Amino acid sequence: MKKKTQTHRPVSAVLAGLAVVGISAAMMAPSGVAVADPEPTDGPVTAFSLAAADTQSITVSVEGADIAPVARNGFEVYVKPKPKPKPKPKPAPAPVAKTASAQKSSAPAQPRYTGGGSKEQWMAAAGIASGDWAYVDYIVSKESGWNPNATNQSSGACGLVQALPCSKVPGNGYDPVDNLRWGNGYAVGRYGSWAGAYDFWTRNHWW
Repeated sequence: MKKKTQTHRPVSAVLAGLAVVGISAAMMAPSGVAVADPEPTDGPVTAFSLAAADTQSITVSVEGADIAPVARNGFEVYVKPKPKPKPKPKPAPAPVAKTASAQKSSAPAQPRYTGGGSKEQWMAAAGIASGDWAYVDYIVSKESGWNPNATNQSSGACGLVQALPCSKVPGNGYDPVDNLRWGNGYAVGRYGSWAGAYDFWTRNHWW
């Protein structure tokens, strides 16, 4: 019995030594090194190099979304545009002088004639000699057709003899007696007589 015991002592000692070596290796190496098959590297394989390799191969993904890489090599430059120059104010238009028609429209209108009478009565009341009635009749017939309220729309001349402007007639330019009285002074003062006014009118068709 003593011989069998002595025969097995060397085997037990070998097994105990191998167990110590295995435990020491397990404590020095990180977990997973024994089963991992690291890729070959230029330098020696160490625990640090294996951990670095595992770190470099890590990828990040989010379920349902892609993470785009961040680009850092480009930038935008905003240039503020120059403001447009303000338009220069237009000069105010020069005041326009009132025309004769504008002055005429601003003048108060004279009342129209509503009375009666004949041309002979009007000429006599205006102080025109009966020897001039034929000249007066010709000129007045051409100018107004013996209408006391006749008015020239373009010039504003009014009455039997078409006095211009109408406001020159003392009294009312549409009253036939007032109008003929003014016409009598105009014919004598400008042409010397009604006969001279008649001669001028037949040559020029105005007086």
